[in-house]
Amino acid sequence: MSSLKYDLLLVRYGELTLKKKNRKMFIGKLVSQIERALEGLDIVIRANRDRMYIDLENEDAYEVINRLKHVNGILSMSPIIRLEKTDEAMKENALLLESTFKEGDTFKVEVKRIDKAYHLKTHEIQQLIGGHVVKETNRSVNIKHPDHTIMIEIRYDGIYMYSEVYDGVGGLPLGTGGKTVLMLSGGIDSPVAGFEIMRRGVEIEAIHFFSPPYTSEQSLEKVKTLVDIMADKTGVDIKMHIVPFTNIQTTIYDKIPDGYSMTTTRRIMLIIAERLARKIGAEAVVNGENIGQVASQTLTSMNTINAVTNFPVLRPLLTYEKNEIIQKAVNYGTYETSILPFEDCCTIFKPKQPKTSPNLDTVIKYESNVDFEPLIEDALNQITTYTSKNEQESTEFEDLL
Repeated sequence: MSSLKYDLLLVRYGELTLKKKNRKMFIGKLVSQIERALEGLDIVIRANRDRMYIDLENEDAYEVINRLKHVNGILSMSPIIRLEKTDEAMKENALLLESTFKEGDTFKVEVKRIDKAYHLKTHEIQQLIGGHVVKETNRSVNIKHPDHTIMIEIRYDGIYMYSEVYDGVGGLPLGTGGKTVLMLSGGIDSPVAGFEIMRRGVEIEAIHFFSPPYTSEQSLEKVKTLVDIMADKTGVDIKMHIVPFTNIQTTIYDKIPDGYSMTTTRRIMLIIAERLARKIGAEAVVNGENIGQVASQTLTSMNTINAVTNFPVLRPLLTYEKNEIIQKAVNYGTYETSILPFEDCCTIFKPKQPKTSPNLDTVIKYESNVDFEPLIEDALNQITTYTSKNEQESTEFEDLL
């Protein structure tokens, strides 16, 4: 990072530029999330149909970039110097930008002339500025594969110059794709699934199944921390609904044969997640399942589990390699928390030999010997809700059924 004083931050929309009639709504959502991410800073936002400019006033460009790097809908960002419309100003600032390059790096100059009245044409500006940098620094030009590009925009309100591009997460702004319920464990996969679905503009509320005393308070705090990380990275508060699951799990352990216990556990979790989703106005359930990763994630097993519902179940990580998921967890900042040694309820009650191809008729037969409905109703009525960055729980689902 350089010590240059930047005047503006250019924000590129990426996928938003493909929207047509509803583009204004998408941009409005993005502006709202940027305003929230930059709360407390002295900035002015100017958004148009293709890009956005943030007037930095006296703010540090890199602090703004750091706050925005996880905001969904931003493809990339560039800090900009705004200068007077003179050749000398361009030459002077080109050398300032060049001073941030490493020794031996190559460069090229690109020009965009919005104000066609400027006295130099595009190729003339490229020759003038490129030649001046070469003359003053002896740095080499590489047109096809430069290490750096000095960008010059001749605009009506001045000349904009920049050379740095910082990636955003892309995708779509949160709130443009509906709402889902994320089945959040304490493992590596489900937080990543949450981030991936949010990249598509989908809001989430999480559901977590908690089985004390078999799962500890530390395990619950671990999952709360994951929720806080997700909220911090995306800039929105996230609710997590905590389901007391002990009675259901111990009943499954006692009444369902060992090989089928995980299948029944997952089926009842999905029933509860669906009922919660319908209550809060969510349109789908999301989980971190990945084909073949564990016994409950074979196609046969997923089909048997899904048979309890016709509600949409989304699996953003379905075809990922495990190392890809781990790398995403590292990038999102959840990996170190996810690997803390506090086990969730599925791990504690893991059967010795789970069925990888559970037969649906057999599962239904075993489950028919147990009346799970009162247990499900009781669990739903005792749900408590944790909100990120606000460690207060409230019982608010007594009327769920």
